[in-house]
Amino acid sequence: MTISPGDPLPDATLVQLGADGPASVSLADKTKGRKVVIFAVPGAYTPTCHSAHVPSFIRTKDQFDAKGVDEIICISVNDPFVMKSWGEATGATAAGITMLGDADSSFTKAIGMDFDAPPAGLHARSKRYAMLVDDGTVTLLQAEESPGVCEVSGGEALLENM
Repeated sequence: MTISPGDPLPDATLVQLGADGPASVSLADKTKGRKVVIFAVPGAYTPTCHSAHVPSFIRTKDQFDAKGVDEIICISVNDPFVMKSWGEATGATAAGITMLGDADSSFTKAIGMDFDAPPAGLHARSKRYAMLVDDGTVTLLQAEESPGVCEVSGGEALLENM
């Protein structure tokens, strides 16, 4: 079942590369008592993710801050080493966007946003979406019909509906 507005996020542990190596990050801790934007991409360095989706949140970071968003988190079914490198390559890290890996896709599967595209070499990947989470509960969810487009899940589109 796909997560919907009004649903609480499932308990999930993601991974982030820190100064001492990979570190577990509790999504419940990240969202408790906070307003957080979470957006997910099918894969780091993939064309639409790299050239459209991440840049849309870099461009709109200040506008989200002005609306009281405490943190913007990018999730991909990638390891934390790739996510760290990708955050640096795109400027997302410098912009203050948190890059988290869902390496085994357990969070992605738990919220019903997983898909496979074997011809493209994508297995157990995340659909492209953006959500607003308030104190652990999804208040707004915008998911793309196709993983190759970034229309309703981009930063500007999410801001428009907040």
